[in-house]
Amino acid sequence: MKIKQDHSRFRQIVRGQIKDNLRKYISQGELIGRKGKEAISIPLPQIDIPRFRYGSKNSGGLGQGEGDVGDAVQQGDPQEGEGEPGKAGENPGEHVLEVDVQLDELAELLGEELQLPNIQPRGEKQVAVEKDKYSGIRRVGPESLRHFKRTYREALKRQVASGVYKSKNPLIVPIREDKRFRSWKTTSIPQSNAVIIYMMDVSGSMGDEQKEIVRIESFWIDTWLRHQYNGIESRYIIHDATAREVDAHTFFHTRESGGTMISSAYRLCQRIIDENYPKEQWNIYPFHFSDGDNWSQDDTSRCMDLLRNHLLPVSNMFCYGQVESPYGSGQFLKDLEQVFPEDDRLITSEIRDKDAIVQSIKEFLGKGM
Repeated sequence: MKIKQDHSRFRQIVRGQIKDNLRKYISQGELIGRKGKEAISIPLPQIDIPRFRYGSKNSGGLGQGEGDVGDAVQQGDPQEGEGEPGKAGENPGEHVLEVDVQLDELAELLGEELQLPNIQPRGEKQVAVEKDKYSGIRRVGPESLRHFKRTYREALKRQVASGVYKSKNPLIVPIREDKRFRSWKTTSIPQSNAVIIYMMDVSGSMGDEQKEIVRIESFWIDTWLRHQYNGIESRYIIHDATAREVDAHTFFHTRESGGTMISSAYRLCQRIIDENYPKEQWNIYPFHFSDGDNWSQDDTSRCMDLLRNHLLPVSNMFCYGQVESPYGSGQFLKDLEQVFPEDDRLITSEIRDKDAIVQSIKEFLGKGM
């Protein structure tokens, strides 16, 4: 019991450390490379639980030993752990503790820090998840499912009824007819599913810094939405003058150049939704990241038509994040705000640098749609 209490206390200390530094972790993006399938490794400063430490007698110190009032304090010998600059030392250094944290717990911390509301799923995909529930007792089954109490009770009843039971020597020996086993029932549970469609401009004006911002923000968006839904799918679209669907690794590591036609990405997004994700069954979240440059005003008009007539009607929300770039005009954000000034389904965010990622996530997910 003491070990469990100490472990629980340690986890609370770790949780507090992570929560205090969460905004730094988000903006720096150092956690993404440490991500596993269900957990993430987080580096923390060494955590020491406070305790009394006893020093040796007559060890000296300030205010002890010979001397008069007003005497200068002399410089002592180098302390343990110190050494001359530029030379290898023989004493241990300071180490960093790495703690594995479940992604669900990390999502909870993100929700607490940014005060994100829980999402109410809109649709259910018509695929059931099978779940076994132990609901009864039967006479046959594997030994691993034998019900000890019920088996003991049956053996006791049999021995009492047959007059074999001796109160002074209460030895109960079950036979095959006494054995009882747990039985289970398989139930089908409908699963609320969602799809996230990430779109990113990879034209010449989007540099490595802009793509890194998209990579960091996408990780945290993904972490939060996966915490909200039992099942989720992610699709990835990159575009310059044309759009194509790619896998996650290609999405975050592609280096492209050339012009930009945003409508090519929106048209491909529409086709993916129409062919795979009926809005009655799926919760749909398109996220588009760009520096705001587009080829022409005519293409921008096509984008607005695609949003108005196809993408916004089927999406829980459509999010546009504009990453500031020295080569991008930023005009597309202005056009969106002018055409859709009060449409709650469209959420825009301006991401000037890595420090703005936290606020951008809050703007995208703060409504809980």
